[in-house]
Formats: sequence, C-alpha cells, structure tokens
Amino acid sequence: MLWFIGLGISGIDGISNDTIKILKKADLVFFENFTSPMPKSEQSKIKKLVKKKFRVAPRWIVEDGKMILSEAKKRTVVLLVYGDPYIATTHIELRTRAEIEKIKTKTIHAASAIPSLVGECGLQYYKIGRPVTIMREQQSWSTVYHTIYENLVKGMHSILILEYSGIENFFLDPKDAISSLSSTENEQKRNIIDESTFTIVASRIGSRTQSIIAGKLSDLVKMNFGKPPHTIIIPGRMHFTETDALKVFAKCLDEPFDNSSKIRKISDQMISKYVPKARNALDEVIKMFKDDKSVQPVIENACLYIDDAEKFQSEGKEELAILSIGYAEGLIDALRLSKGIDPWT
Repeated sequence: MLWFIGLGISGIDGISNDTIKILKKADLVFFENFTSPMPKSEQSKIKKLVKKKFRVAPRWIVEDGKMILSEAKKRTVVLLVYGDPYIATTHIELRTRAEIEKIKTKTIHAASAIPSLVGECGLQYYKIGRPVTIMREQQSWSTVYHTIYENLVKGMHSILILEYSGIENFFLDPKDAISSLSSTENEQKRNIIDESTFTIVASRIGSRTQSIIAGKLSDLVKMNFGKPPHTIIIPGRMHFTETDALKVFAKCLDEPFDNSSKIRKISDQMISKYVPKARNALDEVIKMFKDDKSVQPVIENACLYIDDAEKFQSEGKEELAILSIGYAEGLIDALRLSKGIDPWT
C-alpha cells in the first residue's frame, strides 16, 4: 500500500485526525523535501508522531522511486508532502508506476500553495494563466518572459515560482528574479516588462509571518521581503473586485493597475515595424521600374502581400500576417538581387 498525503500549507498542525491515524499506523513514512522546504521544527513533530519510521526523501529517491515502490509492495508506506501531493508531476508519475506494479494507492489531498496564495492576494483563480518557474540560470529566462507575455495578451495573471533547491538550501531572491526579467527585456525589447509593471510578491504564505507586498517593479526592488519562500505574481487584466481586495489584503506601494492594457502582441509590433518599411521599399522599386513591364507582376504581388499582412493581422490571423509580410519582403529582395538595386536604404 502506498499513501500520498498532503500536509497543506499549515504543516503537521493542520492535518486531520484521520491523517494522524494513518501516519501512526504506517510502517514507513517518506517526507519529500525538494518541492517545498520543511522547517526543522516540523520534521521533529513528524518524527515524534511516526516514531522511528520517518525518512527524509530527497529528489533522487522520489524520482527514482524504486526504494519507495519496493517497500510499498511489502508494507504500508506514506509519501508525505507539503501542499497537495499531485501538484508535482513527479508524484503523479510515481503513483502511475505503483498502479502498474499492482501496488494499491490512496490519497489525502490538501491545500496547495498556488491556489492559496492567489486567494490570499484577493485575485480570482480562474484568471490565472500558465504558471512558470524562474531559475537562476539565464537560459530559463526567455521561457518565463514569453509565458508572461502570452498570459498578459489574454488578460491572465502570471505566477512565477522561484527556484528552490533543498540540497543547496537555495531560494531565488525576488530581487534577483526581477533583475533577470529586466535583463531579458533589454535583450528581447518586446515592451513586456519595465519599471512600471505592477507586481505582487507573496512571501511565506500560510505562516504566521505571511507578507504580501505589491507595487511597481521600480518600488519593489527597494523592499526587504524577509525570509523565503517567495512567489511573484504579475497581474493581467484586474477586475475592480480584485484591486479592492488586493488593497485590503496586501501592502500596496502603488495603486493597482492593469498590465495587460499596455501589452501589444508581438505580431502587432512586427507588422507595425515591417509593413511601412516594405511599402517604402516598394515605392522605390515602382519609381525605378515604372516603365519596365517585366517586373510589374512581381511589384503587384508584393503590394498584395503587404495588403494581406495588414488584413490578416486585423482579423487575428497572426501567423498568416507574418507570412504575408515575409513573402512581400522576399519579392522585393528578389528584385534587389536580380536587378542590382537597394530599395531598402
């Protein structure tokens, strides 16, 4: 038997009597400590509750799973986690393997940090977009940046989970996360993140020292957020009930406002940049070859492609819009190469 048990966000003191009975009767309890940190005081409480049947399970034990599954074939084993046991895909994969190997599984669900912090900030959960983890390694930053963009275009809120490593006892600081987003903006130049971006930093949600601070990035970087864990939320389109609640539940350094309203789709940015350039270049080509009938079909098709690009963009057919302006530029470049001209200058 393999139990998957969630502690919720309040730790061992918040679990039910039924859960306590299961933990006491279990032959072996593994506590998973890589998706969320566990204070030593909590470990002591659990050890006392389960006596000598307690073992801290680092990432490799859970991901490998062989030890846990081997024990669960012979006796009752519990995998104990903070939050809900199935927020982590690793746990779902382990349960799948257990069922395939004919090991009976049962689950006790609990509150997860993500929906809990959304509620504590006064936001509406159905407006949460795709969550994303921001790491210290630079190669992850562009993924985070584009996820925020995709969510904001849809008016959705972005939850940024900050990197945590139990092995190194490392937590990514919110200021470092903000700095990485600013660096990515400087590189990408899509006008998604700037000093005025309204942002929420939620710290130690569910604990006695819970803190929620919100404001423009330029003001947040001056703050001391205290001990981890921290989570960043970049709101999208906020309903007035959300802004009202946030002002009550959080320390707002600035008046909450809509980040989505200032976001332009990347395709809009590209079309507004490349269509005028293509039209100017085509005008130059027309002047050069107004009497040359052999190139008129090329000119006419290039003009039609530019018109199509604007039409498709207005209809929300973004991929076709980008393809059309690309075709137009290709035809103009074909004339440049074949005729030895440079209409782009």
